[in-house]
Amino acid sequence: MHLPSFTEVYQGLISTSSISSTDPNWDEGNVKVIEKLATWLKDLGFEVDVVEVEEGKHNLIAKKGSGTGGLLLAGHSDTVPFDEGRWNYNPHALTEDNNRFYGLGTADMKGFFAFIIEAVKKVDWSKQTKPLYILATCDEETTMLGARHFTEDAPIKPDYCIIGEPTSLVPVRGHKGHVANAVRVTGKSGHSSDPALGVNAIEIMHEVLFAIMQLRDKLIKEYHHPGFAIPSPTLNLGHIHGGDSANRICGCCELHYDVRPLPGISLDGLDNMLRGALAEVEAKWPGRIEITPLHEPIPGYECQHDHPFIEGMEHICQTSSETVNYCTEAPFLQQLCPTLVLGPGSIDQAHQPDEFLAFEFIDPTINILSKSIYQYCFS
Repeated sequence: MHLPSFTEVYQGLISTSSISSTDPNWDEGNVKVIEKLATWLKDLGFEVDVVEVEEGKHNLIAKKGSGTGGLLLAGHSDTVPFDEGRWNYNPHALTEDNNRFYGLGTADMKGFFAFIIEAVKKVDWSKQTKPLYILATCDEETTMLGARHFTEDAPIKPDYCIIGEPTSLVPVRGHKGHVANAVRVTGKSGHSSDPALGVNAIEIMHEVLFAIMQLRDKLIKEYHHPGFAIPSPTLNLGHIHGGDSANRICGCCELHYDVRPLPGISLDGLDNMLRGALAEVEAKWPGRIEITPLHEPIPGYECQHDHPFIEGMEHICQTSSETVNYCTEAPFLQQLCPTLVLGPGSIDQAHQPDEFLAFEFIDPTINILSKSIYQYCFS
């Protein structure tokens, strides 16, 4: 049996495109990359189960060893789309240059599975007492479909979980959530010479904006978490468009905004705050204001700073844990067990042209994963 080298596994992952997108012209699914992972893990002695979440979208769960508890190493198998005109390297090939691996998914985050496989090859499994699990999910970059599906009826109950997103090997114990909505105001168009002929959607949107900005100030005033660099929830007005001509009454105006809630703020509670903020405007303009989610909301996540798992991983990494503002699958996997986000590469490379992972991360990552496996899968 030929076990591929670290570089061969990395190349196999990056060269197998698995773009996830809400645009069907880009969306590819992840079946082929899951098939490769399944083959490699079976050759390493794992029991492998592949679950079809929906057509073309698969999750993989692999298990090595028996018993209860153990460690789960998790990551997503999809990538974002790319702008080929802005890349200097082939996004679907692993290119070695400048002491870096270039390619789509090298840092975010298909490459993490190559590190897992290399660490597994270096471990002496003769005295294993608890199982090691590996989870590869689908559609993290869009809907987090894979993680949501897995945690709804998880077939395993590990003691701890590490998600290998690119954190520059700094343990991340918490992050904010993400809620993004579209507010659409439907007015009635007409000739601008007589305002009575129509209902101006931009004028109604002006009232909507005032209410949302009041909500923003309320969130800042009432919620605070000193563990975050930006200690309050943020609300950003990101996109607005309305009307088509200076001499027409605007018949439609749409606003896109996002909120990044702190851990502990419920998504239902946040939605109720939004509805409450707009209640007066909606009563004044019945049937003219529609609120639509731009994606499924993601809650905030936190594993307590003094949890033994966090302290244990800080010791292994020789680095203090931090909180961040970007989102991962951690809020869902945290429902199963204490969860930490920790992986090679920089988040600054995520979703960027010429995405890369610096070679300086290779040996330290394999070392950290090996120590983690011994710590949580061996007595």
